[in-house]
Amino acid sequence: MTIQLLRGTTRRFSATMMIALFVGLVSLTSVAADKKSAPAPSHSTPAPSRPAGGGASHGPTGGGGASHGPTAGGAGSHGPTTGGASHGPTANGAGTHTSTTTTTHSTTTTTHTTTTVGGAHPGGVGGAQGPMSGAHSTAIRSGPAPRGSNEHVTRTGSAVRTRPDGRVSDVHDTRRGMDVHNNLGGGHRAMVERPDHSRVFAERGRPGYVERGYAYHGHDFARRAYFYHGHEYNRFYRGYGFRGLALSVYAPGFYFGPGFYGWAYNPWAAPITFGWGWGGNPWFGFYGGYFQPYPVYPSAAFWLTDYIISQDLQAAYAAHIEAGEEAGAPAAGGGGQPVLTPEVKQMIADEVKAQLALENQEAQQNAAGQDVDPGSSGIARLLSDGRPHVFVAGGNLDVTDSNGQECVVSDGDTLQMQAAPPADATTANLVVLSSKGKPECQISQTVQVQLTDLQEMQNHMRESIDQGLKDLQDKQGKDGLPSAPPSAQAAPAPAQYASVAPPPDPNVGTEIAQVDQQSGQAEKDVSTEAAQDNGGAAVAAPDAGAAPAPAAPASVSLGQTTDQVQAALGTPARVANLGAKVIYYYNGMKVVFKDGKVSDVQ
Repeated sequence: MTIQLLRGTTRRFSATMMIALFVGLVSLTSVAADKKSAPAPSHSTPAPSRPAGGGASHGPTGGGGASHGPTAGGAGSHGPTTGGASHGPTANGAGTHTSTTTTTHSTTTTTHTTTTVGGAHPGGVGGAQGPMSGAHSTAIRSGPAPRGSNEHVTRTGSAVRTRPDGRVSDVHDTRRGMDVHNNLGGGHRAMVERPDHSRVFAERGRPGYVERGYAYHGHDFARRAYFYHGHEYNRFYRGYGFRGLALSVYAPGFYFGPGFYGWAYNPWAAPITFGWGWGGNPWFGFYGGYFQPYPVYPSAAFWLTDYIISQDLQAAYAAHIEAGEEAGAPAAGGGGQPVLTPEVKQMIADEVKAQLALENQEAQQNAAGQDVDPGSSGIARLLSDGRPHVFVAGGNLDVTDSNGQECVVSDGDTLQMQAAPPADATTANLVVLSSKGKPECQISQTVQVQLTDLQEMQNHMRESIDQGLKDLQDKQGKDGLPSAPPSAQAAPAPAQYASVAPPPDPNVGTEIAQVDQQSGQAEKDVSTEAAQDNGGAAVAAPDAGAAPAPAAPASVSLGQTTDQVQAALGTPARVANLGAKVIYYYNGMKVVFKDGKVSDVQ
């Protein structure tokens, strides 16, 4: 789910770190550069752990015997098959080789500057945890910057970035400690880092959270207390350093027993049918051209694949409805086949199986009181095993293609990393395998994804698998699901690091709502400050090769007609027709009409 504003404060301190590095290089005749050392996150971050080999080679075991699972039987193209045998990991996980490094924080003062991005940044755009790689520095902590975008850093160190059409995409407000991002697909999110380095994240129409860090066995962990529609729940993460980035890898709050992982990993005695009960739900009809469930399930991996995708699509649809929007019409499948093809779903199922095997190994380490290696369960392993990997987007994520043009991937879209990036890269190239149509990235398009965002996609898959496993255990023997053996029916055991986490804030929902409310004012304040730096002119002027930006923001007034708005702003990126209510979407802006006249501008 999500995800770009989860970066901490590291970039804020990058200038001090670079100075320290320069002094060290001058004073020493030889320095062995450790590419895996991490910059300072919001709390101390352990040095990177080395992946335990190149991935697991044996299946989950119950009583010491190797378990076997289904393969694609030659990669059948019309659904799951049950031929062949594959293997997952054993319980002999590699020991953890991490040490904790604590760095002090410093403050940088930035004079106001204006920058026009003429193309994609060389080497990609650094995320929240790393410095920008390119011709200029940036205070914006949400990347990447599309070609032709403009960024203005004010004299107070705040910053505003606009897209090529002049609409605001990102704001960094130093006074509030807030970062705001307006997604290309219409989403709006904000992150605040508080003086104690806890964080509050708010996203309209979706769960928000309050994150607090804590230590366990000398390692950094964080608890995110999520809040959505009056319901609160917790997720846990462990920090680790990788390629100069401070990443957070999902740490399950509980583990099942080996017998349950073996039952979920291995083929069931016979393929089963399952009634999901989606027939009357609007989201299922709306996304019918994109996704269809399997007719039968030979094992839990395929059931979990449909579970993950269905949860994502339900979340996307609910977010649009809650925001008073209508989701963009998904692309129709060719010849009646859904866009999310059986071949792509098979790839997802294979990833699910690998995660089941990995979690079985972690569960045995947890039961033995051993620390789980975050390098093994994070993207460090995926980048080192020499195999392609598929990721499922768990929220809206703006990315850029090889030409620096911006597009978005959203809930349930799938991307494949066909080859690992170079050893010093902080971004990876992925190919879009399925998407739901504009403004989303197109199928077969290659896009650049920051490793911080890639880790969040990996986290999302593991979180969704754990939710699905809990549902699967609760529903086993019902609605067509096979009954689990007695060894698979024991209640999950809490993870040791989760049991010692500090309690969440008592007013999580209120804190999230306050950040959301303040984000709009932060955007106005920083944009005004940037305009004042320029004597009231636009915050930036594009170069000759970029799309022109207006000299001042185009004016839209209440009561204007659709024709008047299009004359001022141009043709909208998309239109949601909700009867008497119509919404025009522009990049970073929505114009709401009622009975043909402007009733609200957001």
